[in-house]
Amino acid sequence: MSRYVVVTDDAALPGRLRSAATGQLDGVVHQWQGARLPVWPADIRNELAEPGDLDVVVLGPGMPLDLALALTTKFEAESPDVAVLLAAPADPGVVLSALRAGARDLLEPDADAPAITALLHRAVGSAGRRRSAPSDQTAPGGRAGRVIAVVSPKGGVGKTTVASNLAIGFAKSAPHGTVLVDLDLQFGDVGSALAITPEHSVYDAVHGPARRDTMVLKTFLSAHPSGLYALCSPDSPAAAAELTGDDVTHLLEQLASQYRYVVVDTAPGLSDHTLAALDKATDFVFVSGPDVPGVRGMRKELDVLAELGMHPLKRHMVLNSADFKAGITLRDVESALGTSIDVVIPHSRAVALSTNQGSPLLYGTARGPATKAFQKLLARFVAPIASPRRYGPRHRIGA
Repeated sequence: MSRYVVVTDDAALPGRLRSAATGQLDGVVHQWQGARLPVWPADIRNELAEPGDLDVVVLGPGMPLDLALALTTKFEAESPDVAVLLAAPADPGVVLSALRAGARDLLEPDADAPAITALLHRAVGSAGRRRSAPSDQTAPGGRAGRVIAVVSPKGGVGKTTVASNLAIGFAKSAPHGTVLVDLDLQFGDVGSALAITPEHSVYDAVHGPARRDTMVLKTFLSAHPSGLYALCSPDSPAAAAELTGDDVTHLLEQLASQYRYVVVDTAPGLSDHTLAALDKATDFVFVSGPDVPGVRGMRKELDVLAELGMHPLKRHMVLNSADFKAGITLRDVESALGTSIDVVIPHSRAVALSTNQGSPLLYGTARGPATKAFQKLLARFVAPIASPRRYGPRHRIGA
């Protein structure tokens, strides 16, 4: 037997719910009797004879939208196995806010009994699945997407430029199947690189209902005209301290279960966030500038990752903004790194212009050596990856 609670000033709605909750849905419909509207899940549970026995909560009509959304978020955080239905007109803005808060569905205030029955079937089924699901949720069946981490020990080498052009290139072959994640949580500028103003960030995506539901997570992504989706860094650098490596791991697992390509623009160096991204990545794209400090820093980073046993299924070495008239040759770079360079992106005014305009080179029609270099890098990802990873849980420096 299911247990329903409805918080409303519509005297007829509880009766309509009772009429709809028949057969497999048969249960007790309790109408909120408190003198004040509930603000915490415990307020509702305390009115029940058996507080632990609760399946569906219907909020409204008559409950202010902001209060209903706040209570929905609290149920999602404290009791994710309870399905919350929001009784409100299906306005697009309300639908989006409800999804982000964790509501399982919207109930039209004038819905008839068959429509209510269908909603209750979904809600009760969802509540049951969440109760029976293991605590360590795994991605749904099917092949996981390719996770491509773009890394560098130093800032200012064009890492975001490389990441954004790769993502735009993937979006051309997989429209709506590519997402770019800005994991430079303090000073990331993917939003600027794509000329978009995101409403939500990585911080929002790893908290609340988005952490449990990939459909909600998708509502936090920002769309680019190319068909690419982006998840940008938080506005406040302080927010980075509230995100853990485990948050990053879970986020990338969610995205890889839904998207063919997940491009991750990491912060300079090897923070816990970056190590978490590298641990989930199928590909490492190392980006270095053609200067001596940058190349030496890259060699140290390669050595540290080798010591940690972190070897990707595919590695791609990129030398960006190369100008071999400045006293260092390609042979010098490869000798210092101890490995060959796969793609050389020449110093180009077109790249600088596209970056300043927030329009990645591969998004436009510009031709030239830099465009060809980005296309060469993109071509390295055509071959599928089927090999299993060869190392276990995330490695950390000093672990």
